[in-house]
Amino acid sequence: MSSNSHDTHAPSKRVKHDSTLNHYLTYIISILLTMLAFAVVLYGDLDRSFILIFIVSLGIVQALVQLLFWMHAKERGHLFPLIFIFAGAFVALTGVITAVYWVWW
Repeated sequence: MSSNSHDTHAPSKRVKHDSTLNHYLTYIISILLTMLAFAVVLYGDLDRSFILIFIVSLGIVQALVQLLFWMHAKERGHLFPLIFIFAGAFVALTGVITAVYWVWW
């Protein structure tokens, strides 16, 4: 037997992944935000404009939670996808505002 071992397994850099607990907490937060939106609508005795503003706010928070934790946008190297996501959201929001303005005024 040869004393030379062909140990080519160099220590690799470990990539830091989110813990399972972090995924569970994020999932629970997403479910709670959805349940809160349903509860506000089911309650029904609130002012309609408050419900609309509240649900849109919950939607924005939900989108940020999804973007940061599930899509890993908070990690390094995700700058260009984030730029394109926010540019697309800007174009879509501009289109919606223009359509609403055009129809109602």
